[in-house]
Amino acid sequence: MGIRITFPEGMKVVAEFENGLSVATDQPPDYGGEGNAPSPFDLFLASLGTCAGVYVLGFCRHRGIPTEGLALRQWMEYTDTDDGKKRLAKVGMEITAPSGFPEKYQSALIRTAELCAVKKALMDPPEFVITVTPA
Repeated sequence: MGIRITFPEGMKVVAEFENGLSVATDQPPDYGGEGNAPSPFDLFLASLGTCAGVYVLGFCRHRGIPTEGLALRQWMEYTDTDDGKKRLAKVGMEITAPSGFPEKYQSALIRTAELCAVKKALMDPPEFVITVTPA
């Protein structure tokens, strides 16, 4: 699988997938963009929450547990670095279980959210290879 990255205008960057889907990003105005789309880092953070959410949703559906009211709230903590920038230090998630969710499944639901493939990729990072090809 490959993703083609294009640069339509300004600080906008678009990821075009082989199946025809695309994801657009933009930088906030403070970083030279217009802020018309999430930044790449915001998409990264959203991928953590949505990935865990898919697992949580599947857990409930597989057991026939109604999902009305099911939600996941993600929060982040940052620390200051020596060069004055911020570094992501912690990501937390709080699952709001639907009304009537069986208490016996609460820890299993947490373990299920922890199966998120995006989180696993961070815990055991892939090798990155970057090259330059002349036009």
